[in-house]
Amino acid sequence: MFQRHLASQLLRYAKQYPAIALVGPRQSGKTTLAQALFPKHIYLSLENLDLRNRATDDPRGFLSDYGHRLILDEVQRTPGLFSYLQEIIDKDPKAGQYILTGSHQFLLFEGISQSLAGRIATFKLFPFTYTELKGYAEDHSLNMVFRQWHQQRSVVTSQEMYEFIFSGLYPRIYDQHLDSRKWLENYVLTYVERDVRSLVNIRNIRSFENFLKLCAAQSGQLLNYASLAGAVGVSQPTIREWISILETSGLIFILPPYHRNFSKRIVKTPKVYFLDTGVLCYLLGIREAEQLKSHPLIGSIFETFIVSECYKRMANLGEIPPLYFWRDKTGLEVDLIINQGTSWFPIEIKASQTFNSSFSDSMRQWFTLKGNTADQGLIIYAGKDIVGAHSDIPTVPWFYL
Repeated sequence: MFQRHLASQLLRYAKQYPAIALVGPRQSGKTTLAQALFPKHIYLSLENLDLRNRATDDPRGFLSDYGHRLILDEVQRTPGLFSYLQEIIDKDPKAGQYILTGSHQFLLFEGISQSLAGRIATFKLFPFTYTELKGYAEDHSLNMVFRQWHQQRSVVTSQEMYEFIFSGLYPRIYDQHLDSRKWLENYVLTYVERDVRSLVNIRNIRSFENFLKLCAAQSGQLLNYASLAGAVGVSQPTIREWISILETSGLIFILPPYHRNFSKRIVKTPKVYFLDTGVLCYLLGIREAEQLKSHPLIGSIFETFIVSECYKRMANLGEIPPLYFWRDKTGLEVDLIINQGTSWFPIEIKASQTFNSSFSDSMRQWFTLKGNTADQGLIIYAGKDIVGAHSDIPTVPWFYL
């Protein structure tokens, strides 16, 4: 089993809260991790129809029969359990009793907000990070993410990088050495045919499939609801609802613009990113890693890879990732900004494998804006050498971070 970096946070807070919720996209490894971390808990999958019927028909008896040390998998399928869990926990608030997992995050959150608020700590588990896949040490604070260089790590060739991006980082692909494209095809079909249909009344599933592909083409770009609505042939409110479904089910995340307005002409539209580049490549119709070398969207795909890695690593610390971007209407842009509380750290992302001195031009111009006190940043690129290690804006290969 690969070591999941979220594990230390789950174990820490299981000693403080009566219940722990572990949510995230389907097949991200939630069940495997919960069973590995809490081997003395009884595991109950509410995907099992017999168990689900028992839990629905007699929730009090169901919970009484199995005791207070339970892993309740896909618990959102029996929402009636939440109020009974609240009653049990209020009588006996001992830490670490219940581990709740679910793929449909928003359904689980609804149950938590109604019944278990203040009694539960919630965490999100996403597919592997590159550092988890390679067995590298976990981050111990937000300030470590993309701020520490690890030059002892092995150099990653461009072909290996394309393979990582093409295959994505869902655990089962690596646990069982599966053909990634076939697995991703089945994953997307299952998501659309099963999950989406159970979450929202979509009359024309083909329209939603087209919407998914159009979203993939916009990964790393400004989120344009009007453009998507026009292309798919549905209303903007429908597009907003569908975006919400993708976000809450863990396929995408929304990157907001930075709230410090150093220019009156700042762009206030958020960006959209896929959380897994394997899913992204499948939806873009990329059939093999080799095609990434000359793909017209390789810049956005590589940016998605890097931003999603940062996002997942921060989520593995049990934190809401404090990530933003900055752009004004003249085209001046900083790809990623990490908010460090009283300061901010800008990052530019370049898919080029060759260093160019112009990489830092936008960031240096951003430094000069009135009211901006940032004076250090980072360029992450697809090359192999560190350039300007002691400068205020070093250029560092992605795999050293």
